[in-house]
Amino acid sequence: MQIQLNPELTPYSPFNREDPHWYAAQIRPNHEKRVAERMVQRDIEHLLPLYTSLRQWKDRKVSLAMPLFPGYLFVRLCLRERLQVLELPGVARLVGIGSQPAPLADEEIRAIQDCVSLESRIAPHPYLAVGNRARVRSGPFQGIEGIIVRSKSQTRLVISFSLIQRSVTLEIDQIDLEPVP
Repeated sequence: MQIQLNPELTPYSPFNREDPHWYAAQIRPNHEKRVAERMVQRDIEHLLPLYTSLRQWKDRKVSLAMPLFPGYLFVRLCLRERLQVLELPGVARLVGIGSQPAPLADEEIRAIQDCVSLESRIAPHPYLAVGNRARVRSGPFQGIEGIIVRSKSQTRLVISFSLIQRSVTLEIDQIDLEPVP
């Protein structure tokens, strides 16, 4: 699944700016969790997808909750309310085309929520633009499209989000994949 702008909701198409839509907010490095806490305090609907990373410290191993998309989180709001988000310390801008924020499709946000909520082995991955595309044909991730890569002996599906130029990998059995024409 490659996340792109929703064609019906591009800044140049007529969409109701009074209706709430999902937007990607660019955040200062290492401020994602603080900004998310401030959004909770202000009752702003948001999504900060996290993954678990095992890190080796000098004396022990530590499991950390890290942002899946470093430098970004997603907010659902009406465009007239964007100042509530932009005035939060740590928020740089809403991602878009030119100076106009670009809305994301609800299905794309649901796909992110599904991947994170199922506590699968999900992790960030360098953004890929080319490769063999595949679609998951069965199981909890059915319908998700991405690029097939191999890591050691395991098959992984790289899911790319073009608007923020970030990708994540998902461990999956190759038998659950079908090629996308």
